[in-house]
Amino acid sequence: MNKIKLWLSAFRLRTLPLSLSGIIVGSSMAYFNGAFDVLIFSLAVLTTISFQVLSNLANDYGDGVKGTDGEDRIGPKRAIQSGLISPKEMLKGIKINVLICIVLAFSLIYSAFGSEYFLYTIIFFVLAGLSIYAAINYTMGTSAYGYKGLGDIFVFVFFGLVSVVGSYFLYVKEFDHLVIMPAIAVGFLSMGVLNLNNMRDRESDIEARKITLAVRLGKSKSKAYHFILILGAMLLGVIFEILYFKSFYNLLFLLSYIPLIKHLITVYKTDNPKDFDPQLKVLSLSTFLFAILLGLGYIL
Repeated sequence: MNKIKLWLSAFRLRTLPLSLSGIIVGSSMAYFNGAFDVLIFSLAVLTTISFQVLSNLANDYGDGVKGTDGEDRIGPKRAIQSGLISPKEMLKGIKINVLICIVLAFSLIYSAFGSEYFLYTIIFFVLAGLSIYAAINYTMGTSAYGYKGLGDIFVFVFFGLVSVVGSYFLYVKEFDHLVIMPAIAVGFLSMGVLNLNNMRDRESDIEARKITLAVRLGKSKSKAYHFILILGAMLLGVIFEILYFKSFYNLLFLLSYIPLIKHLITVYKTDNPKDFDPQLKVLSLSTFLFAILLGLGYIL
């Protein structure tokens, strides 16, 4: 039982709401257009969770074996860092998780396209493969892109564009400009979570030679960048509603701006990196709330 709790801790379940935000938005917009499917939604959720858990385990392994997770790390202790799970055990867990990702992705793609949309099936298999690659290679390997300041780009692409636009496409089988701005907004908010994490770990990352964008930008510019991301997402939400307003239910998402504005005020006043850590949960849940309320506004 203790081993199960240990692995559940390594899965970092608190990161799941953020990863599901794009699926919720894309699925809600599909429902709005009369193309929702319970099976596709269920498999999309399970597939996304498997990708996120894979990313979390790979990050634990990559930072752990590289020595990036030292004693001076501010955030919660990771499994390899604490010595509770060995690198060998973690690598085995990653391999099992990859197989789970492949099975779930195959099931999702087949449920969505069957044998009728061969080209779409190939495209989404490629996307699934790239998603697995992105999840593993953020910190693992000698060419880990998270150590080269490229993490923000990958988060934007996979948490924003692929998650929202891709999930919507699974239902409707066609591209629609309706989901572009919501996808960018969710991508920006997700980048904000990564940037906040990197601002928190900036000093320890410098020592470990992990060159994140926060390390490249420095303390003040990375905070300004954070404001651009969050305010940019909020602005996109407003523009989206102006262009696609159908009823006053559509304005429900504005309630999520309350915690987002409070978050920005806190970040603005914060100088101690330790104080960024609790804001990770705040921003992740605010993004999840944004996704739920935006989607709910078009379902009602």
